[in-house]
Amino acid sequence: MPESLVLAPTSDARVFVAPDGERRSPPPGWACLPPGDAGLTRRVKAAGPSWAVIEKRGRKAFSRGLWAPQENIAAARTALEAERATEGYAKRRVADTARRERTQAAYAVSFEEEVRAFLRFSSRWEPLGRELAARVAAHATPVGSGTVARTERIPIEQRAEAAVIAWMRHQTTAYDQLAIPRVKGARREVRRDLAEISRAVLDLHRRDAVHATGGCPLCVAVQARAPGGG
Repeated sequence: MPESLVLAPTSDARVFVAPDGERRSPPPGWACLPPGDAGLTRRVKAAGPSWAVIEKRGRKAFSRGLWAPQENIAAARTALEAERATEGYAKRRVADTARRERTQAAYAVSFEEEVRAFLRFSSRWEPLGRELAARVAAHATPVGSGTVARTERIPIEQRAEAAVIAWMRHQTTAYDQLAIPRVKGARREVRRDLAEISRAVLDLHRRDAVHATGGCPLCVAVQARAPGGG
């Protein structure tokens, strides 16, 4: 297989750090293929040696491009452009898009059902639960949203619970206005405390007991965003 290294960027756009700490610069005749076209990137990697530049920020990793011989990049781009210009490719694209849309629609429905299962609101509060589930699913399930609903690292039931708690954190608490100290673990602790409050609010709606909706942060948040609710 062609050699493919993963390097870290530095302040110098043409100097990178290898896993062993060695600083490297691309050989003469190499160029950077920007991220964004996965198909082209795969072809360039398969064509010969390459360096993938990855910047890590906490748990997240961001591509800063793929360095490879200029002729390999040009040849792969020409071949791919020719393939993408064919009628067969266009038909496959249409079919793939339709399939992804069906998959996304089915996931949104199943995720909303999982949210309602987590809520378990009583019959008195069931309409509120349906509206809340719809709001959470609409916010969390779109492709590219970057929310917990899009991860596959945890079961869908856990995704549903986490999505509800995240929605409530932003919609029913003052989290977005809080001045949280820049101390390691401080934001996590605040989120944990707010999650406990949110779970207590949810518990109120799992019983048929009446409470003043005007004083309930969840009722206020959902009704304020419901059709005709302002």
